[in-house]
Amino acid sequence: MCLQNLRRRKSRTFLTVLGVIIGCCSIVIMVSLGIGMKESQEKMLKEMGDLTIITVTAPQSGHGKKTLDDSLTDTIKGMSGVTAVTPKLTFDGFTFRLLAGIGNRYTADWASISALNPSEMDKMGYGLKEGHGIQKSGDILAGQNLAYNFKDTLRPEGMNTIDRWSGNVQEDGTMSDVPSPYFNAAKEKITLEVDTGNGKFQVPLNPSGIVKEDYSKGPETSDGLIMSIDDMKKIIEKAQGKTKKAIVYNSVLVKVQDISKVESTENAIKQLGYTTESMESIRKPMEKEARQKQMMLGGLGAISLFVAALGITNTMIMSISERTREIGIMKALGCYVRDIRMSFLAEAGAIGLIGGISGCILSFIISAIINIVSLGSFTAENLSAAVLGGNGISRVSVIPPWLLLFAVIFSVMIGLGSGYYPANKAVQISALEAIKTSE
Repeated sequence: MCLQNLRRRKSRTFLTVLGVIIGCCSIVIMVSLGIGMKESQEKMLKEMGDLTIITVTAPQSGHGKKTLDDSLTDTIKGMSGVTAVTPKLTFDGFTFRLLAGIGNRYTADWASISALNPSEMDKMGYGLKEGHGIQKSGDILAGQNLAYNFKDTLRPEGMNTIDRWSGNVQEDGTMSDVPSPYFNAAKEKITLEVDTGNGKFQVPLNPSGIVKEDYSKGPETSDGLIMSIDDMKKIIEKAQGKTKKAIVYNSVLVKVQDISKVESTENAIKQLGYTTESMESIRKPMEKEARQKQMMLGGLGAISLFVAALGITNTMIMSISERTREIGIMKALGCYVRDIRMSFLAEAGAIGLIGGISGCILSFIISAIINIVSLGSFTAENLSAAVLGGNGISRVSVIPPWLLLFAVIFSVMIGLGSGYYPANKAVQISALEAIKTSE
């Protein structure tokens, strides 16, 4: 009966459904733009660094009562949501150089040297380009571009280095045709020569691999090297000589399970008297701004849907005035009031359902077109990226499944809400008066 009644006035039903389609499409597209904005912000933040890593430092740069030591790392490990903790120690305040090649032919006067807990590096997100991690004493991981720091002592000054920036810059910012360095830093033995002021000593280092460049984790991943904490402490103690000083960590890196755990973990560490730094201070304001814009855009779309609700109400009232006699006959034949009310509510709900589903399909198509245009051209790859996304792809419009489901349910609820008053009006019509009404 519901579909039969809707087909009676096809033009009016079509225009009413069209209003719902436009309203549903508006709210889905508007919200999808807000979600796309949030997704782009999250990708941008991930490129800046791991969102789940907290850097802990001592107040007053370590000159106060609070210092970074093993007892602190043990305390942080016991906190809820913490998955990995590693102290970070840098080789600062000492004069040194790196030697490599036969007869120490290649030398580097500068490099960023840091020490971490090798067993926690995988959890912290340190990736390898070549080789394996630190497995034994003396093993180090060379930065991705460490070999370019070395100069050839057998060549004349000004012609004794390899310029890694002499390649061609691609559209994505990467370099191509980059000249190779003098040697492979993962396979060449390297010697650390430390000048204490009272003499020099050398420490043989065994490169076991090359770590991927990631400036969010530190410059040592690019033009430095990473060793174990124990090896670094031995070198520092030897460099200090007779002037023994307590070795304190420069910072402590803490990784938590999820972004939602970052704030609570930071607060717990701050209560211990330490300073923390993470992407949370940047992410939260950006997330709040994106949420506000998303609500504003969704509100604009909802206005169109509420306008469509007025169209549904108008259609149902017109339908009642045209079917007054029919309602009277239904009552005279013993039809229950609830059945009459349900009949009109079903029609209103059907308009909302048809409009909602059609609006979601249209929204999906419009969203794909917006994304394809933003990607530059219509190709099979861009079509797939526009619909499913991908690594390095920032979509302008993102429609998750829950948004489509919400839009359909919301459209149906709008339809039922709009049809409630006309349905009640229909059941209040007197059977006798309705039958007397001429068609």
